[in-house]
Amino acid sequence: MNDRIELTDNSFSAIEKLSEGNPGAISVCVNLLKNTAHIDPDSAFGGLGSLLSLDSNRIYGSRIWMFYKDFCKENIAFVILSMRAHQLGIITSSQLDSAIDNYGAGIDLNDITEKVKEQLPKFNLEGAV
Repeated sequence: MNDRIELTDNSFSAIEKLSEGNPGAISVCVNLLKNTAHIDPDSAFGGLGSLLSLDSNRIYGSRIWMFYKDFCKENIAFVILSMRAHQLGIITSSQLDSAIDNYGAGIDLNDITEKVKEQLPKFNLEGAV
């Protein structure tokens, strides 16, 4: 399966492709663009990196909203943290998918916070603007 975001996309078209028109997903994607660099200063691509992570993990439309609302309890820093934990090999794709679909079951956000911060000491859960 191919990723949806292409090199020719700008932020607007990337959000359009990922959100599938879901208003909650659009809001989360805009929030990721706005906050990733402040929360995760080591992220090479800032907010775009977070959008690319959603795409590579096949998290689209209403599942973006579920990720934010149900799993991460409406905390954008936890969304960024969870994707970073996956990138760092702390959680697997199947754990991430299951947590999104089951209100966070199987993933302890406090535990992954410690593990991510061990590898990325600049990670700042309070960095949302």
